[in-house]
Order: sequence, then C-alpha cells, then structure tokens
Amino acid sequence: MEAKRQLGEFLQSRRSQLRPEDVEVATYGGRRRVPGLRREELALLADVSASYYSRLEQGQAANASPEVLDALARALRLNDAERGHLHQLASGKRRRARRPAPEKLTPAVRQLVSALGDVPVVVLGRRTDVLAWNAAGHALFAGHLDRDAPDRPNMAWLLFLDAHSRDLYANWPAKARAVVSALRAASGQHPDDPLLAALVGELSVKSPEFAAMWSAHRVKGAGSAVYEMRHPLVGTLSVTQQTLRTEEGFSVVVVTAVPDSPSQAALTLLAHGA
Repeated sequence: MEAKRQLGEFLQSRRSQLRPEDVEVATYGGRRRVPGLRREELALLADVSASYYSRLEQGQAANASPEVLDALARALRLNDAERGHLHQLASGKRRRARRPAPEKLTPAVRQLVSALGDVPVVVLGRRTDVLAWNAAGHALFAGHLDRDAPDRPNMAWLLFLDAHSRDLYANWPAKARAVVSALRAASGQHPDDPLLAALVGELSVKSPEFAAMWSAHRVKGAGSAVYEMRHPLVGTLSVTQQTLRTEEGFSVVVVTAVPDSPSQAALTLLAHGA
C-alpha cells in the first residue's frame, strides 16, 4: 500500500508542476481552480483514458504496463531519474515486500576510502547514514563531531537539524534539495524500510523546510555539483562534490577543488590539520 500511495502522490505532484502552456494545452481563457494540468488533460497527452489515469493516481489501478508508464513520463516531461523512479514505484505494487538487508561496507569500498588519502570522502548508505569517511571528509563535513563515536551520524539529519552543518553551505537550499531528492529515490527503491520511514517522519515533524521539499517529490540521479562552503577553520571554498554509486548501492561522495586554487589549498590545509 505504501508503494501505491507514493505512486499516486508522485504523479499528482508532477502533474501540478506542469502548466497548460508548457505542453501546449488550450485553456480557452477559463478560470482554473487548481495549479497545473487537470487529470483529463494529462490523460489525453499520454493517450490513456481519464478514468484509468484517475484510478492510477488514486492508487486503485494495478499493473500499469511499461508502455503506459513511459507515455506518462513523456507527458509529464520527467527526467531520466524521475522516469526510473516512476517505474520503480509502479513495480513496487507487484513485488512482495522485503525489508532491506543491513548495510555493511565491503573491503573494496574500505580500500577506496583509504586510497583517496587527503581527498575528503564520505560513504553514505541509502538513508544517508555515514558508513565510512576518511579524516579529511570528517573534518570537512562534521569536524565538530567525535569521529570515533560508536553511532555514526546521518547526513540528512545534520543538514536540516544541526546548525553547524547547515551553515557550511552558502546556498543551503540547493544542497538540501539534492539530499531530499536522494532520499525520495531511496524511498521508491525501499518503500518498506522502517528506518527510512522513521527518518522521513522525524525530519518532516522537526523541519518545515524538509516537509515542503519532501512533498515536492523531486528526484535526481547521482552526479556532481559545485557548492560554496563556509568552513569555520579554513574559510570560504568552492568545491565539487561528486557522488559515485557502488554495486551495493552505497553513495561515495568525493570532494575536489580546482587545481592550484585557493579552495584546493584550503582542502589540503584542512586534511593536514585533521
């Protein structure tokens, strides 16, 4: 039932973000009571019946074919990550629910973290739990926390509820949206993960900003992004955060800066201090 609900909410959210003029739908000057496309307008664009689409959005239709899902993705102008998320949510209705297995680092991932040396790196699980980080990664992202504490922090929790982590980013909303989109993708892949549901619930209650971003149903694939960070020890620096995915589904976040730039010098200073 969770996957059905998520599928309906995702479709409704994406539909509400499309204006009629974006997809050349004639409105004839009539007053519209709700933002975005109407259900029947989207159904027409996707060449499916309005009644079937309504049932799909309400979680009452089963076994949507890949062809129908692709047609809806085109009509909604979804990106590749959102298209994959749509298919994932739809397939979740047909598969037997399984509780995700505990996340354990492999020797290969540990070797990767060690080999990167002074380059800041942090390995995150599907819920953005910190599974591993090197000294430079810890110093950059959470130097105010005890690196050897038995309970590793959760990066999404820190970003929304920890003042130090929030102040690290000059454009905090951009980073926050990226983290929420990663959690949204994970929720589609693991709709029955109780720890993920608990994290989303806690953040939704404690952070109105998270609740608003979560309700937008944005999904984005892993990649790279440039952020201006304001570190209390080395000052302002511009870094590229690249997210690599392992076969186990871990996210390896590697932080670099332009060679011979002040930002790279700041990263080196931070790593040596750590």
